[in-house]
Amino acid sequence: MKIVLITGANRSIGLETAKQLSKKGLFVYLGTRDLAKGEEVVKELHEKGFQNIKAIQIDVTNAASVLAAKNSIEKEKGKLDILINNAGILGDVPQDPSTTSIENIQKVFDTNFFGVITVTQTFLELLKKSDSPRISNITSGLGSLTLHSDPTWKYYAIKAISYVSSKTALNAFTVTLAHELKELPFKVNSIDPGYTATDFNHHSGPGSVESAASFIIKHTLLDENRTNRKILQ
Repeated sequence: MKIVLITGANRSIGLETAKQLSKKGLFVYLGTRDLAKGEEVVKELHEKGFQNIKAIQIDVTNAASVLAAKNSIEKEKGKLDILINNAGILGDVPQDPSTTSIENIQKVFDTNFFGVITVTQTFLELLKKSDSPRISNITSGLGSLTLHSDPTWKYYAIKAISYVSSKTALNAFTVTLAHELKELPFKVNSIDPGYTATDFNHHSGPGSVESAASFIIKHTLLDENRTNRKILQ
């Protein structure tokens, strides 16, 4: 049974991804900052027939919390096959580049960028024990500098500096990590599940969490012949 860790998984896309992977027969660690809330979610899932899901406390902005989660998974399972870095925040809005505070930008980067690096570096040891390790970093089309330079793009006007730049930086980390690990059996990808209706955006997105999770899973469970890349929906 493959072992999966999903950060920020107690609601929305992360939770739906956990549910769908569980149905596929994988064991899922449902990462949550608040363990009590996560355990309540898992209790409800168990009552609905999901048995191979377990809540685990992990705050991606806290290195000690991340290390504790790694040690717990190592003790229980001995390895990790799939890491899905899903945890992310928008930050305070508006985010005009000329007026947004450094504190706002740093707060978003702490979760969306530095948090991903902390989790990834901490769990690499366990991932290397897998025969086919996978790392999926959940990104956004808003992190694409190419799209932001195209006035015809439908989201061209959205220039939220904290969120946009954090996802651009995340994409750069993913590309460079994929290059570093290219001689190993890793598949490392940035995956954009599209503008999805979630608590994150007050359910304004046109996509469903079901379709977003399905898209993430499709491009996470890559076979050995697929290459690393950035995947946009």
